[in-house]
Amino acid sequence: MTEPDVAELQRRLAAFAAARDWGQYHTPKNLASALSVEASELVEIFQWLTPEQSARIMDEPETAHRVADEVADVLAYLLQFCEVLGIDPLRALAAKMDRNEKRFPVPNPLEPQDRHSSE
Repeated sequence: MTEPDVAELQRRLAAFAAARDWGQYHTPKNLASALSVEASELVEIFQWLTPEQSARIMDEPETAHRVADEVADVLAYLLQFCEVLGIDPLRALAAKMDRNEKRFPVPNPLEPQDRHSSE
């Protein structure tokens, strides 16, 4: 099996939704809401774990499967959201990284660091 690319996955997701007449529900608002719900389901898996337990979550096949499924759900809704709005997710991420690298340069060890940002 060859590695899928983002565009191929977006096409498959769009075809899957179209075959079931779900496109009418795939508005930006609904997709953003669904994305939030799926991200919350991922958070729920980790909710009461210690940092050490969370670092080992993929060691247990049952929890590893749940985490992978929720990651897939989050990614599926994110890709559908991007498709509907015409956002290239890889370009958007690259542009954001460019901004972040300028905004947060490699720290000088002699200067205090502001580690919080709202962007």
